Amino acid sequence: MKQLDKENLYNILFIDNHLLVVNKSADFLTQGEEGTINLQDILKNDLKKKFQKKSVFLHALYRLDKPVSGILVFLRSQKALSRMNEDMRNKKINKKYLAVCENIFLEKEKVLENFLIHGSFKAKIVQKESANAKKAILKYKVLKEKNNLSLIEIDLITGRYHQIRAQLSNISHPVLGDKKYGSKKDFKKIALECVEISLIHPTLKEEKVFKIDSTLKF
Repeated sequence: MKQLDKENLYNILFIDNHLLVVNKSADFLTQGEEGTINLQDILKNDLKKKFQKKSVFLHALYRLDKPVSGILVFLRSQKALSRMNEDMRNKKINKKYLAVCENIFLEKEKVLENFLIHGSFKAKIVQKESANAKKAILKYKVLKEKNNLSLIEIDLITGRYHQIRAQLSNISHPVLGDKKYGSKKDFKKIALECVEISLIHPTLKEEKVFKIDSTLKF
């Protein structure tokens, strides 16, 4: 599979009339306020040029945090937006991440379940009864360990703001390089990537699986 050119913001993995799947590099917003540099606006401009149109429909199915790289799905039609949002609500879309975390996990495989609130600049784990708290669930599995670091695979069950970063930090395993959530070690970015997504195509009604090779060296 063609790998992401480090000089580029994105690499197209799949495109048709309803879906656009890309591999996003780190340090760019998925979406943003008007005037900000973000991938969705850049893709819109590139699609307008490619298809010689004055306007195009494009909406991110989910977001990746600015410092996170990996697979992003954009919807190119209102029909796709409606159907895929319903699939997201019904948890029919599966995402896998890889992360390098600090410290060695005592439990090599576990489901983490917490309640999060969306703060101004980071997520915070709170008690269930807290106002605006939302349930956050993920499953992790340790793949490799060395030098007091752990490579883990993550199945993201819910998709909350900064969920993976906050939940791993809460159990004393912050993502490598994620200073916002307690990492003490330097890294060129935060060591977290979305490496696989499986979904049902909104019109073809067949399963599509998209994968990338991780850039995390371990």
